[in-house]
Amino acid sequence: MMNQTTRALSLVCLSALMSISLRAESPEEKGLAIAKSMDKQETGFVNQVADVTMILKNKHGQESSRSLRIKTLEMEKDGDKSLTIFDSPRDVKGTAFLSFTHAVGPDDQWLFLPALSRVKRISSNNKSGPFMGSEFAYEDISSQEVEKYSYKFIRDEEVLGGPGVVMERYPVDKKSGYTRQIVWVDTTHWRVAKIVFHDRKDKKLKTLEFKGYQQYPNGKWRADEYQMVNHQTGKSTRLLWENIQFGQDLSERDFDQNALKRAR
Repeated sequence: MMNQTTRALSLVCLSALMSISLRAESPEEKGLAIAKSMDKQETGFVNQVADVTMILKNKHGQESSRSLRIKTLEMEKDGDKSLTIFDSPRDVKGTAFLSFTHAVGPDDQWLFLPALSRVKRISSNNKSGPFMGSEFAYEDISSQEVEKYSYKFIRDEEVLGGPGVVMERYPVDKKSGYTRQIVWVDTTHWRVAKIVFHDRKDKKLKTLEFKGYQQYPNGKWRADEYQMVNHQTGKSTRLLWENIQFGQDLSERDFDQNALKRAR
């Protein structure tokens, strides 16, 4: 039989273990753990290039399309760098967008307008503005670093045909166009299936869905289609991804401001 001292120590240890368990299972802790798992799955892609078709649809159902190329460079201890180059139609051909995502602080973004032959810096005050007339905001097309949000687990739910979770994330940057985002994540491969965005008045603004996931030889998963629907305007934008390739001959020199003017 245990003496009183042993029993007291056992109760103290049990209480401590229960306390640790409860802290680890809090909605905020669990949400952060999910975000870190997603980030870990994504880490190590090194770089990526892809051809993308952007399809814009207005509230009357009329469509127009654009062809573009996107290059992305993974950075250590910071967010990714990306360069987007528009190839068609003629009125946007040669337009290039450069983004340096930062884990902490506002992103650096520039837009090259060939008609004016000048580079325009995107102010952090305008990050919620539409990117090239699409339903994607400038902040939507930055890499989603863990530090950019705080998190809260909501519930378990089937996602992409398997076990998954629903969580909320709250932008740290007060200049964000969103109060919160509801995110559906599958917990087998840590892929995002859907994000619902709420505006600054906490009203439902947009829904982004990721479709047609494929796994590549490097183990990374990529969706073939992003569909963003704006519930307040009735407009939508689809991004159709093709020819996704990793491990290309890219360096930081391909992502400096001079690269905007060299983009062809």
